[in-house]
Amino acid sequence: MGKRIAMASDHAGFELKEAVKKYVESKGYEVKDFGTHSLESCDYPDFAHPAAEAVEKGECDMGIAMCGSGNGIQMTLNKHQNIRAALCWIPEIAKLARQHNDANFLVMPARFISEETALKIVDEYLSTPFEGGRHQKRVDKIPCGCCK
Repeated sequence: MGKRIAMASDHAGFELKEAVKKYVESKGYEVKDFGTHSLESCDYPDFAHPAAEAVEKGECDMGIAMCGSGNGIQMTLNKHQNIRAALCWIPEIAKLARQHNDANFLVMPARFISEETALKIVDEYLSTPFEGGRHQKRVDKIPCGCCK
């Protein structure tokens, strides 16, 4: 995994995003923060789409995103054909998402996990490589045929 991370959240994920951003920067990662930048109510697609595009274009190597439940921002990210956003609420799910699915976006449910748990999830996501092998053929089948 590369060292450039796209980050995005809505107002519900803002505080956790800020904590995660500080944490990953302390580990030597470069973060491009697509917002939001406050607790003011906002719409997650406004931040998810530009973050996904940055990963698709190679401007960022991977992404981390969050909203209240994680569902809305994950659904938005996964509309992009080259994004594999995984909703993770425990470290083991993040590890499997990387190992088996080559997830290139970690999504967390900000209203349902603690900062401590989030940082453990981030550690698993950032440190786990994709296994490839039998999993590669499955990942290759994810994009729909009409958009290839």
